[in-house]
Amino acid sequence: MRTSVFLYPWDVAGDPGAAGRIAGLGVAQVTLASAYHSTRALTPRHPRHRIVTAEHAAVLYPPGDLWEGRELRPFPAGAWAPGDAFGEAAAALAGAGLEVHSWVVLAHNSRLGAERPATSVVNAYGDRYPWAPCIAQPATRAYLVDLAAEAAVRPGARGTELESLGWYGLAHLHAHDKTGGVAWGDAGQYLMSLCFCGDCRDGYAGQGLDPDALAARVREALEPAWRGAPSDGGWAGVGKLLGEAEAAATRAWRDAVARDLQEAAVAAVRAAAPEGFQVLLHADPVSYHCGANAGVDPGHVLSFADGVVVPCTGGAGPVTPFAGQGVPGAVVAANLTVVSGMGGRPHALAEDAVRARALGATELRLYHAGLASDADLAAVREALASL
Repeated sequence: MRTSVFLYPWDVAGDPGAAGRIAGLGVAQVTLASAYHSTRALTPRHPRHRIVTAEHAAVLYPPGDLWEGRELRPFPAGAWAPGDAFGEAAAALAGAGLEVHSWVVLAHNSRLGAERPATSVVNAYGDRYPWAPCIAQPATRAYLVDLAAEAAVRPGARGTELESLGWYGLAHLHAHDKTGGVAWGDAGQYLMSLCFCGDCRDGYAGQGLDPDALAARVREALEPAWRGAPSDGGWAGVGKLLGEAEAAATRAWRDAVARDLQEAAVAAVRAAAPEGFQVLLHADPVSYHCGANAGVDPGHVLSFADGVVVPCTGGAGPVTPFAGQGVPGAVVAANLTVVSGMGGRPHALAEDAVRARALGATELRLYHAGLASDADLAAVREALASL
């Protein structure tokens, strides 16, 4: 199984031994961040630093001229990834014999929401989610499509993985997150993630709903959860809480918006890329789910993308809905965490990889070679050699 590890440019830039160390793991590919959200990250082996603080979402290369005069445009990185950090890291990795694919985070940008509040998702209570750009807004959609193409097709990249290409919502793990006191369940998460910005209100109206009445119904449906009652799970729970017709109408609007964005972004990447450039989406097979692994229809997404990357903790995850489509040549990459301190299982990697392959996975993604300890990387090296 073809295997790729995730990396940040700052894991490589300034460390002359990094590229060779990654190649020595036995992987063929690196998925290297070119546009990324704010984070605080360890760099356990870097000779110049051990903690990197990326203060805001940014592109990790110099943004191009297409952004001149536009209100919505990507933010350049600060000292954590100066200049063309992606290009520097990509060249070093390619020099070590590794194939480089870009890793592009799209609809997840707290600075955009802070500086341009009107771009954010607005819940039924009127609260804005600054980390979550509303993908129904035409200007935001245009920004994300152009960003996808620019950040994906970087010099030295042979393909891309597009993350957060869809709806973001409540579940985010925001800085010092304090939202775990209510047992939302899938249904509650969906209701708390419904957007009521002007464009989404118009969208609901186009589905035959009164937006004000819908927002009131959402608040009413959520009231038991605020009082401590567990939320009903799954899509059936959404219908029970909101009403079957109302639930179906909101999902029809959101699914159509997400599909349109995903198709447009992939088309833009293909138009900018050389022939043979691979385009994958980080995806969840349940279309009403939102987050970094955007909800998609498994049958539809494989009609326009080359494949998907899906979370597979412990070797088990939503692989089968994608693999079961039987699309020839489609990539179904199982994403396995190999950082012990983040709940990963590097010492069980061989076992987890075999389980993922039995479910239909065609490739592996390992999160995250830059964050892992020496012991974790040694376990990865041993497991890949055995496979």
